[in-house]
Amino acid sequence: MLDSKSGSSLTQDTARARASEPELAPAATAARCPVTGTRSLHHAPDDHPKLPTAKVGILLANLGTPDNYDYWSMRRYLNEFLSDRRVIDYSPWLWQPILQLVVLSKRPFSSGAAYKSIWNEDKGESPLMTITKEQTEKIRARMHALHGDRVMVDFCMRYGNPSTPSKVTEMVAAGCEKILFFPLYPQYAGATTATACDQFFRALQDQKWQPSVRTVPAYFDHPAFIEALAKSVERAWEAAEEKPEVLVASYHGVPKRYLMEGDPYHCQCQKTSRLLRERLGWPEERLVTTFQSRFGPEEWLKPYTVEEVARLAESGVKRIAVIAPAFSADCIETLEEINEEIHESFEEAGGEQFTYIPCLNADEAHIAALGAVIEENLAGWID
Repeated sequence: MLDSKSGSSLTQDTARARASEPELAPAATAARCPVTGTRSLHHAPDDHPKLPTAKVGILLANLGTPDNYDYWSMRRYLNEFLSDRRVIDYSPWLWQPILQLVVLSKRPFSSGAAYKSIWNEDKGESPLMTITKEQTEKIRARMHALHGDRVMVDFCMRYGNPSTPSKVTEMVAAGCEKILFFPLYPQYAGATTATACDQFFRALQDQKWQPSVRTVPAYFDHPAFIEALAKSVERAWEAAEEKPEVLVASYHGVPKRYLMEGDPYHCQCQKTSRLLRERLGWPEERLVTTFQSRFGPEEWLKPYTVEEVARLAESGVKRIAVIAPAFSADCIETLEEINEEIHESFEEAGGEQFTYIPCLNADEAHIAALGAVIEENLAGWID
C-alpha cells in the first residue's frame, strides 16, 4: 500500500501529466460510446461525414437454399455448394470436370423435384428460408427487448441468398462496430461451421473499416439446447397413441476420413445423443445415433440412417421416432429425406409406425436456448 508521501507524489505527477495534455477544441469534444467503448465526436464540424450510431451486430448464418427449384436456380446453388473445398475436398483438377460435366447435368433435376415437393408456394421460398426468417424475427425481438436499438439482428446464408458478404456490408453501413457471427450448427464440422466462418472472414476483407468480431462456438452440449430437444421428444411421446419403441437421432453425415483428420463432429454428435438420453432418463438401447445424406463413393460415418431403420424393423421393432439434432431448422434433408426416403426404408423392412419429430425451428424453447448462447457470447461487449 502507498504511504501518504508516495501517494501525494503520485497525485502530483498525474496532475502535471494531465495539465500537459492538449485540450480538445470544442468542435471535437469526444465521449466514450456506452456500447462499443470507442470515442465518438459529439460536436463534429458541419462538414464531417455523418456516422450512424454505434451498434453491435448479431449475424445468424445457415447453410443456404436455392432461389427456386427450376433447373438453373438449382444448378447455380449446387455449383456453389459442391465447389466448396470444405464440402468436397478433392483436387479441383479431378473434381470440377466431374461436377460440371456429370453431376450438374443431372442432379439439378432430381434435387429440383425434391425441393418442389416441400416448397413453400405461398411465400415462394424453401422451408429453410421461411423458418430462418421466423427465427431471426423472434431473436431480434428478444434482443431488442434486452438491449433496444444498441443491437442489430439479421441472418445470412453460406450458399445462395441473402449472401454473407451482403449482410456484413449492411451491418457495417448501419454502424455495427462489433459483429457476433453465429453459425446455426449445434455441432462443429469443417463442412458447416468452418465454411460459414470462412465466408464471413472473406467478407470482412472487403471492408475499409473492419468491425471487431466474434464467432459463436458449437453449442451441442449447452443445457438449454439439450432441454429444448428433450421437450420436443416428450411432446411427441405424449401425442403418440402407441409410444415409439426406439428414438433414432439422425445427424447429417460426413466422410469418415474427416474424423480421422481431426474433425470433432462425430464426437460432438455422440455427446448430444448421450446428454439427450440422460435428460430423458432412458436406457442406452432406447436411443440410436445414426448418420444420413451420404454422397459419393467414400465411406461415411456409420451407421447410415437409411440402413439402420431397416435393420431395426427387421429385428422386430415396429414403432420408431426420428429426430435430427444437427439441424436448427427443417430443410430438404429432414422434410424430404427423412420423411420420405428413410420413412420408406423402415416400412419396406416391416416397420409399422414412423414418427418424425420436427427440428426445433422457431419453437420458444429453441429461441430461448439460442438467446442464452448469444448473451453468453456478448459478454463484455454490451451490458
